[in-house]
Amino acid sequence: MSSPPRLVVASHNPPKVREIAEILAQEGLSFQVVSLADFPDVVLPPEAGATFASNAAAKARQVARATGLPAIADDSGLEVEALGGEPGVRSARYAGEEASDEDRYRKVLDLMADIPTHKRRARFRCAAAYAEPDGEVMLAEGTCPGRVARQPAGAGGFGYDPIFIPDGYSITMAQLTPDQKHALSHRGRAFRLLAQMIREHLAARGSGL
Repeated sequence: MSSPPRLVVASHNPPKVREIAEILAQEGLSFQVVSLADFPDVVLPPEAGATFASNAAAKARQVARATGLPAIADDSGLEVEALGGEPGVRSARYAGEEASDEDRYRKVLDLMADIPTHKRRARFRCAAAYAEPDGEVMLAEGTCPGRVARQPAGAGGFGYDPIFIPDGYSITMAQLTPDQKHALSHRGRAFRLLAQMIREHLAARGSGL
């Protein structure tokens, strides 16, 4: 019995790689998911695009070309209405290149210290990209609306999850179970849509999973 084909997640972030692998498995795609930890010489391009989609596509395309394997990437972030849409595409660098997740979400909380609850609307946005070594790229996007909490809570997830309360909940994204998060998150929505596109693409080539 042959092994499932390998798929490279273009990330050095273990929680993100695990989350993406779980979502793809839930969608019935039987890839052997690996990460850039398996390809230490591969360098990601800078996230210099003006949109999440352009950054995700650039990362997936470069990793697929460098590894000779299909690659998947995302770019995602938090958009806060009271901050004019920031951090947006600068979410990962909002508090500086070497900042921690806590540094970043603490900056958002500090900037919003005097913002009342009814003006703390925000949303997570994710663009997910799948690239073949020949340069073909597919893109999907997903969003998750909610609001910014007043204090961080929860030990799950990563990034801004501890300060984001999704619509319909009174707890933060970091307090949800993995299954709850995958069902409603921006990343879950984007990658479920992308998984469907990948399945149709591979079926058309006669190599369905």
